[in-house]
Amino acid sequence: QVQLVESGGGLVQPGGSLRLSCAASGSTFSVGAMGWYRQAPGKQRELVATITSGGSTNYADSVRGRFTISRDNPKNTVYLQMNSLKAEDTAVYYCNARVYTSYWYTYWGQGTQVTVSS
Repeated sequence: QVQLVESGGGLVQPGGSLRLSCAASGSTFSVGAMGWYRQAPGKQRELVATITSGGSTNYADSVRGRFTISRDNPKNTVYLQMNSLKAEDTAVYYCNARVYTSYWYTYWGQGTQVTVSS
């Protein structure tokens, strides 16, 4: 069994910064691509950023230039540095990871709330 545990959400003022972390733990496994998604109230879950095991990144247009995704492969951890936060960034942020145990499977974290408000 593999678990993804997120941390780092909270309340921040517009223009502020937050750093989210997500660590994969559990049985012996290999981690492929990892990513962050978000879901605002009344909206569908949307991609924020992804990163391959080799470090190639992809960003949603709405966050490109403000958010940075990175990972620490030995720690099976993915990070999301969020700068210049806006009210429209308010959402529950979820991490996910493609994990190989005996087959490839996509795991999701429990979500962490990010609220941008003055």
